[in-house]
Amino acid sequence: MQFTTRKFLQASAALGLLAATGLAGAQSAANWPSKPIRIIVPYTPGGSSDIIARIISQPLQEALKQTVIVENKPGANGNTGSDMVAKAPADGYTLLMCDVGALSISPSVYTKLPFDPSKDLKGVTMLAYSPHLLVVHPSVKANNLKELVALSQAGKMDFAITAIGSAPHLAGVAVEKATQAKWEYIPYKGGSQALSDTVAGQTQVVMNGMLATLPFVQSGKLKVLGVSKATRVPLLPEVPTIAEQGVKGFESGTWQGILAPAGTPQAVVDKLQAELTRIIRSPEVRSRLTAQGAEVYTMTPTEFKTFFEKERKHWATVVAEGKVKLD
Repeated sequence: MQFTTRKFLQASAALGLLAATGLAGAQSAANWPSKPIRIIVPYTPGGSSDIIARIISQPLQEALKQTVIVENKPGANGNTGSDMVAKAPADGYTLLMCDVGALSISPSVYTKLPFDPSKDLKGVTMLAYSPHLLVVHPSVKANNLKELVALSQAGKMDFAITAIGSAPHLAGVAVEKATQAKWEYIPYKGGSQALSDTVAGQTQVVMNGMLATLPFVQSGKLKVLGVSKATRVPLLPEVPTIAEQGVKGFESGTWQGILAPAGTPQAVVDKLQAELTRIIRSPEVRSRLTAQGAEVYTMTPTEFKTFFEKERKHWATVVAEGKVKLD
């Protein structure tokens, strides 16, 4: 009888702890936010993640009635800023806006990471997707992928990339392998720097997200040769896809999403997800993104987790085939 009583008391204590934890989580969500919120962008200003973070920050601030600050913390292909968020207090006041593709690539590219994206971060929602554009400096005498490959074979061409092991880098590796092109990869700390150096003529080729790249194409500062989507995009109907130009099945792009430290109360995550979904789907924000070549994509935290794991497995295969590895 004593054994049964002890078990009963232990079970009651456990239930009491769970109830208290749930109540504390509910109370913290009810009071959240009570101070400014930081959105960490782990890349340099001007890239796709930075653009979207700044588009949503003002309406999010108005919805939550708290200051929302966007901070750029570039380094190590987005891992510096991501690690900062992963190790931040799990209270909903430090969030990560990043290219989910890059985040899912890191575990395969880096032999050592200071954090585990799958365990230390919790997806809130995806926000947008934009395909990569393959662009060159206007002085490059190529008007399609075939001509670009021929030029590269005559002498290696400088190919600007966000960073070694980034999605644009791996996309470049895939095109290189499929076409026998010859690129010399020049790594940067973000897509905006890779673009600006190509605009300046210091590099000749770059593949980057359409959201950040399209303005340079529209202004004539860069020449677009291909789109990394299964179908042509409405804003550039005359530009063929890379798949159309001989790289069968080729598709890549940037997926921007918001994440939080893993222990963030679910009630806070759900509140954030609801507000962000409403904001990104609003006619004003949607039309603004569409005009720049990005498509609105939203997900529940559960859908986000499933997507991330699928991306991680996909890129692990690409990294292994491309033999890309960093310490």
